[in-house]
Amino acid sequence: MPLPLNERQFAFWQLRRGGLPNIQIADRFHISRQAVSKALLAMDRKVEETLLEMAQANQIEVERLNAEIGVLFGRSVPFDAAAIVFVSADHGVQVWYEHEGDCDACPRYTRCIELLWGYADELGITLTKTDDPTRLADELFAKLREMV
Repeated sequence: MPLPLNERQFAFWQLRRGGLPNIQIADRFHISRQAVSKALLAMDRKVEETLLEMAQANQIEVERLNAEIGVLFGRSVPFDAAAIVFVSADHGVQVWYEHEGDCDACPRYTRCIELLWGYADELGITLTKTDDPTRLADELFAKLREMV
């Protein structure tokens, strides 16, 4: 599901998610702090709506949501598993289900590793080096839960 984006709003949102204060975002784009605040409020609403729509479409009961970071924690009703819906600048809106997989035999192994490392980098989260996507996801999402 694509996130309905105004590219400038999304750029502001990413910068704030990376820790840049509104005043510095405003300075960077040569606009007022109020314009940045207004754009971020609109973007937060879009992110929240998108996360909730994705959760509903995947039958995920919402436990916690943080639009400023772009993450929703919940539980998949059909799979009876923890689920995370998140916004990645490089990978769009993603759903990850907590699971134990045979990652070495999975054709999506490389895609999962790239997704997880990429998302960790976007959020500035340092992870332990591992070649197991399941363990990598467990570590990433545990650290993300601490942020929310």
